[in-house]
Amino acid sequence: MRSSAQLWRNDPTPKPWPVLEYGAHVRDVFEVFTERLELMVREDNPTFANWDQDQAALDGNYSALDPEVVSRELVQNGLDAAAAFAAVTEEQWGRRGLRSNGSAFTVLTLAGYFLHDVVHHLHDVNA
Repeated sequence: MRSSAQLWRNDPTPKPWPVLEYGAHVRDVFEVFTERLELMVREDNPTFANWDQDQAALDGNYSALDPEVVSRELVQNGLDAAAAFAAVTEEQWGRRGLRSNGSAFTVLTLAGYFLHDVVHHLHDVNA
């Protein structure tokens, strides 16, 4: 199976994602999860907008981005995500939200999915 990076570059051969593109993707992951968390805390049973990571990479032209800008945004988005999750109160952990495909999450399960995603990406970068 081809990775997202290979799909958006139309590359059939397996190879690691370029660091810049991976950084831009993780920057966007932080932003998407922060937005979803804030929506779940603010609204009752919201449905998240669909996020196509392959299309985001194409639209964002990840390979042409300035590495220094991506680095700053990655750190800031990570800090924003940490602050958003740190602000969740005990009563909010059970609030619900839905992905566009109908998958249901609570704030707690969204946090678990988010952490899994970040650890997965960290593993990929270190592989």
